[in-house]
Amino acid sequence: METSITRLKGKVAVVTGAAQGIGRAIALRLAAEGAKVTVADIQAAAAAATAQEIRAAGGEALAVELDVTRLEQALAAAERVERELGPIDILVNNAGWDRVEPFLDSAPETWDRVIAVNFRGVLNCCKAIAPRMQARKSGKIISISSDAARVGSTGEAVYAGCKAATIAFSKTLARELARYNVNVNVVCPGPTETALLRDAMAGREGVLDAMARAIPFRRLGKPEDLAGAVAFFASSDADFATGQVLSVSGGLTMAG
Repeated sequence: METSITRLKGKVAVVTGAAQGIGRAIALRLAAEGAKVTVADIQAAAAAATAQEIRAAGGEALAVELDVTRLEQALAAAERVERELGPIDILVNNAGWDRVEPFLDSAPETWDRVIAVNFRGVLNCCKAIAPRMQARKSGKIISISSDAARVGSTGEAVYAGCKAATIAFSKTLARELARYNVNVNVVCPGPTETALLRDAMAGREGVLDAMARAIPFRRLGKPEDLAGAVAFFASSDADFATGQVLSVSGGLTMAG
């Protein structure tokens, strides 16, 4: 059995939204397990800092500025990664954005951005990278959804809808790509300590405390809690798992 240090050795991974938060933790974990990691993010300077952190620890990393809402940028990024690092083995669709507010108070402009980042971004990156995996008959695609997609979340109607769409899309893509030996799976975080959550809940710190109390482990998740689940799906340990949805929420949701 491969060790956790080497089970991704030589694999090329692309992680979107990897400059900070959950994406950064995933990028660091995949690199620690031997992958050559592309830190893809719209925040170019922060992406470069994360890539440098990986290199300083002895890993190999490439920073790529990427707006996942733009298909042409996703296509160009895929081309660059394969030119500089090699064939892409792993795609992690992590980039996300949200604004917490009641649906009836929300504006179409907000819906458009939430949909563009959280759902169309997944479509764009899969469109850019999955054909390459299909041609080589090998690859792992892991998308970060949310437990909001499984049980709903007050103030996150459109976000939850996008994350539910990501689950349905991933299950369908898993069926279509299984014959090409490409695995497609989903990881669903519960409430996790990130800049996105802090910004979304600004002025509602009491709600965060209530969330923590509701979680059986009595704490919010940490980005590192998600990274291990993604590394599992990216590895050969998950070669016979596809179309699966794994909640990492400290037991807050236990949906079937």
